[in-house]
Amino acid sequence: MTTTSDTRPDLDFCAELGQQLRVDSVVMSDRAGSGHPTSSMSAADLIAVLMARHLHWDLQTPDDPHNDHVIFSKGHASPLYYAMLHAAGAIDEEELRTYRRLDSRLEGHPTPRMPPTDVATGSLGQGLPIGVGIALSGKALEQLPYRVWVLCGDSEMAEGSIWEAFNYAGWRGLDNLTAIIDVNRLGQTRETMLGHNLQAYADRATAFGWHPIVVDGHDVQAIDEAYAEAAGVSGKPTVIIARTLKGKGVKAVEDQPGKHGKPLEDAASAVQELGGFRDLQVDVQHPDTSQDPHRFSSTQADRPTYEVGTEGSTREAYGAALAWLGATREDIVALDGEVSNSTHSDQFAEARPERYFEMFIAEQQMAAAAVGLGTRGWTAFASTFGAFWARAYDFVRMAAVSRADLRLCGSHAGVAIGADGPSQMALEDMASLRAIHGSVVLHPSDANQVTCLMEEIADRSGISYLRVLRGKTTVRTASDERVHVGGSRTVREGDNDDVTLIGCGVTVDEAVKAADLLAAHGITARVIDCYSVKPIDEEAVRQAAADTKAIITVEDHRGEGGLGDAVLEALAESEERPVVRKLAVDIMPTSGTPEELMHAAGIDAEAITAAARSLRDE
Repeated sequence: MTTTSDTRPDLDFCAELGQQLRVDSVVMSDRAGSGHPTSSMSAADLIAVLMARHLHWDLQTPDDPHNDHVIFSKGHASPLYYAMLHAAGAIDEEELRTYRRLDSRLEGHPTPRMPPTDVATGSLGQGLPIGVGIALSGKALEQLPYRVWVLCGDSEMAEGSIWEAFNYAGWRGLDNLTAIIDVNRLGQTRETMLGHNLQAYADRATAFGWHPIVVDGHDVQAIDEAYAEAAGVSGKPTVIIARTLKGKGVKAVEDQPGKHGKPLEDAASAVQELGGFRDLQVDVQHPDTSQDPHRFSSTQADRPTYEVGTEGSTREAYGAALAWLGATREDIVALDGEVSNSTHSDQFAEARPERYFEMFIAEQQMAAAAVGLGTRGWTAFASTFGAFWARAYDFVRMAAVSRADLRLCGSHAGVAIGADGPSQMALEDMASLRAIHGSVVLHPSDANQVTCLMEEIADRSGISYLRVLRGKTTVRTASDERVHVGGSRTVREGDNDDVTLIGCGVTVDEAVKAADLLAAHGITARVIDCYSVKPIDEEAVRQAAADTKAIITVEDHRGEGGLGDAVLEALAESEERPVVRKLAVDIMPTSGTPEELMHAAGIDAEAITAAARSLRDE
């Protein structure tokens, strides 16, 4: 192998390496009987030059904070990704043969099961926004010179989340971020929007504050020069817009429609056409480790506490707890979707501005940035109105695939927000977040519960969702009482309770009022505050089912997938159980006062009382 004077492989080697990456992609997909070889072949030269001459990676220590980061936003090009790792010595030939097998780390789309993969990709439009989060960490938090390289497909340039990333990265001037667009012209079913109109891509990137470089994606010298130029740009991110051919190098598939997502029909002939097998290894350059990551300092701060019997807002308690955690822990960072004076994350922003990220009205980018920051070891909390997390749901779903730790706060839950109307009301959020693998869904009823749960989820792995309220509720939980994920709180009970009322959030107050009204009718009610909706306190629910004649669940949420269904699931395998009646929001709300709306939805104390009396009379 000939090398340049700086010991990096020369461009002839890069051209041969590109062919090796193509061959491995073809063979890997052929063995598996599935895959995306043509999408891998188009970007092979881009990756060959990157890994041989510009990437700084120590694969022996993939967690080294000085390493560059490579994200395949076009995760379907996983054959190329694994071929790259094979050439770098991270995957041996035997493992390469396991691609897409049940027992393999080499999944159909990359996941962190295969180091040094930061995040799972494959749902298009996600890699670049997550790369923005990692670049934010490098620039603003760790203050290290590593670069973030993101390989994008031209089809995913139609995704709105890509342009949220372009918008935010340009505004922040993330000059440590380079996007590489593999413009191979062909999508799954037809030509992409812009085809090979590279200038249109460049014009759009310029408008978003990026530095565009247009290249022939199969000219290794041009690619090399583009990467060098990108590294020298200051004050703005760079995008390399590379004209490529899908299926490059094999006549039967090169630039041909209808070849997406399937192995080549004659892999052996394709390998021969590509020049046969090679066994090139790349000693990827190691990063400079002379600079230590920046670290923040912690201070002493008083834990927020609230007096029992007072009124308090759980969203205000979120802000206070977040600011407290930020003071006492240097790893806490916060993000908000430009509603921080409503979620009260502005308390953190004022106290710790260097660790606060305003993400504006771009919930997909906010969720992605939180995931990216989490890959760098930061404990990220992200907040917006609960209804608006629906926009970022796919990012939350994929965060679970990434084995990410993500803490989401959704404020303004339910019809109890009042006159703003249904566009602002989170009514489906608990159902959607309960469906996420390994998630917890928490809906505290008072301010002291918020502090306890915030403290716990700060150290919890996986996806955590905290649902908080716009209005005030009565503080019933003592500040030193144990409140925990999977727990509940029995607000009142007697020796011979007739019915159990189970609520969460604002409906706990309504359940207590209903219990008082029922007492006047000779009905004794147990009241349980299920502040942990997932996992629910199965023991408390089952005990209530054994002790009382009926259970009424009441929630400021749709009837599908929320508290009521969680209670029913806890009782699903019980041989005997009492009737369970679900009270939930089954109307389309309008504007009104909180009291009017809860009454109209049938989830206030009057509705609970009526349901309990009707059950007694049945």
